[in-house]
Amino acid sequence: MTFPDITDTESAADLPAEARGRAVTVYGASSAGIDDIYKSAARELGRLVACAGRPLVSGGGRQGLMGAAIEGASEAGGITIGVLPRFMVEKGWQHTALTQMVTVDTMHLRKAMMAALASDVVAMPGGIGTFEELMEIITWRQLGLYRGNVIILNTAAYYDPLLAMLDRAEERHFMRRCESDAPLYSVVATPSEAIALINAL
Repeated sequence: MTFPDITDTESAADLPAEARGRAVTVYGASSAGIDDIYKSAARELGRLVACAGRPLVSGGGRQGLMGAAIEGASEAGGITIGVLPRFMVEKGWQHTALTQMVTVDTMHLRKAMMAALASDVVAMPGGIGTFEELMEIITWRQLGLYRGNVIILNTAAYYDPLLAMLDRAEERHFMRRCESDAPLYSVVATPSEAIALINAL
């Protein structure tokens, strides 16, 4: 699998040049009813991404942690780009605060474009959609299809069970944590640690 050349994609033709290959892509829950500790962390992550002068790319949803990160970045004057499949736009699920919305035909193209824009990916807490995105980007990194950084934001120890499962997989030789001496992913507890790691890498 290869990522699309976003410069040749009609729907992405007008993306800000500064977003290409240097944005921070965030994955996270798009559902409502999430505890405020997670929303606060997502909003702070968005704010810090904007303050670092980095565009924030997300799935563009208006609710949940995705929406909170967009709002945090937008309130801090940052660039926010949402990538949504057409059926979600037709349902009106997009956030109105987005600087730019990119509409694509499929969920697969959505994920590929979000990765193509990113120099760093941060996975906030989420459900099965976020788990799927996180596992896929780690796999792409292992295969050399994505060469950016993958950071797991483990707010309130949310990801501890998944991290234990990854440790188990490594212990039993189903996976390796590192490729070419570089970790497949890093784990942090707070948004400030995530931004510090992004700035250091």
